[in-house]
Amino acid sequence: MLRRLPANAKITSVLRRVPNCGGGRYAPVPGLEGHVCAFRVAPGPSPLIVEAVCGRAMTLLPGDIFLGTAGNRISFRMVGSVPKRGLVPGGTYWLLAESGLVGDLVGSTPGMSSFLGRVTYLGAVHRDDGEILTIRQFTAAPTVRQADHGAQAFVIVGTAPEVGKTTAGTAVVRMLLAQKRERVIALKATGTSCVTETMTYRDYGAAETFDFVDFGLPTTHPAGRKDISGVFDAMLEVCLSIPADAVIMECGGDLLGANVPVFLQRLKRRRRHPTLVLAAADALGAFGAIQILRDFGLSVDLITGPCTDTRTSQERTEKLCKTHAMNLSFAQITPQSVRGLTRRVARRR
Repeated sequence: MLRRLPANAKITSVLRRVPNCGGGRYAPVPGLEGHVCAFRVAPGPSPLIVEAVCGRAMTLLPGDIFLGTAGNRISFRMVGSVPKRGLVPGGTYWLLAESGLVGDLVGSTPGMSSFLGRVTYLGAVHRDDGEILTIRQFTAAPTVRQADHGAQAFVIVGTAPEVGKTTAGTAVVRMLLAQKRERVIALKATGTSCVTETMTYRDYGAAETFDFVDFGLPTTHPAGRKDISGVFDAMLEVCLSIPADAVIMECGGDLLGANVPVFLQRLKRRRRHPTLVLAAADALGAFGAIQILRDFGLSVDLITGPCTDTRTSQERTEKLCKTHAMNLSFAQITPQSVRGLTRRVARRR
C-alpha cells in the first residue's frame, strides 16, 4: 500500500539528480542500493547533521522523515553495508555518511558522531507508474557525438583519507588555469559521495564537476563489485566527451580501496600515460604506493601531501622515492611551481 510522504520531508545530497522525489509516495518494500528510500530519525540525545542537495549542512531532528538511499561504505573511518536482502521496512539502521547513505554499521571511529545515528526504514519511493525510483534512472550521458576530445588526464591518488588529495586536485586546476587552459573538468571517481568536495573544485575554477552519483552509484564500495567496470567506463565516456583542456580525476580513499585499482585499469584503456599525482602522509607510505602503482603499469609524476609539509620531509621523500615532491597547499601555488609542473609533464609526453 502506497503512503504519501509529508510535505516537509528532507532530501539528502545523494539524491541530488532525482527530480521531485520529495512529493511522491512510498511503499513498505525492501530497500536496495540506489533506491530512493524514506527514513524516520530515531530518538537520540542530539540531532544528526547531514548534507542537503545544495551542499549545505542540514539538521535532522528525532522524528524527522528524510529521503536517502541504502549503500555500502568501507573506509578507515567507517564500515557499513546493505543487508543481502535489502533494508527491511520497520527495521532500524545507521546513517553511514553525510550524503544520506544508510545501512548496517560494522564499525566507526569517534569522529563520525556528527551524522552517525539510528534511523528507521519506512519504504521505497515509487514513481507515478508504480516503479521504484532509483538514482540509476537519472545518470549523466555524453553531450556530444565525439567520443574523446583528447583532454589531458590528471589523476590524484592517495595513501589514505585526509592526506590532501582534494587540495592537490584543486591546486592542479589552478596551475592549469594559470597556463591559460580555458576549460578544466573535475571527476571524483571513487569513494563516498560529498557535494561539498565537488563544489570545492568549482570554487577553484573547474568548469564542470562529476562524481559516481552522476552515474548511478551512491558509493564505489565494496571492492570487487561486478558492475563497477561499466560505471567507470560511463564516467570516462562522459568526461572525455566534453570539449576540455584537461580532466582532473580524484580517487577518494586509499590506493587499494573503493575499487581504485579497477578505475585505474579502465582509465589506462583511454589514457596509457596519465599525469599521476600521489598524496602521501609520509615518505615510507609514498614509497610503498609507488611500488604498487608500478605494478599497475603507472608511474608517479609528483608526490605531495603531509610528506612535503617541511623541507626535511620533502627532501627525505624525494631521496627515498626518486620522484619530485612538492607541497601543493594554497600558499605554494606560485608561477615557479606552475612552470615546474609544466616542465615535468612535458618531459613525460
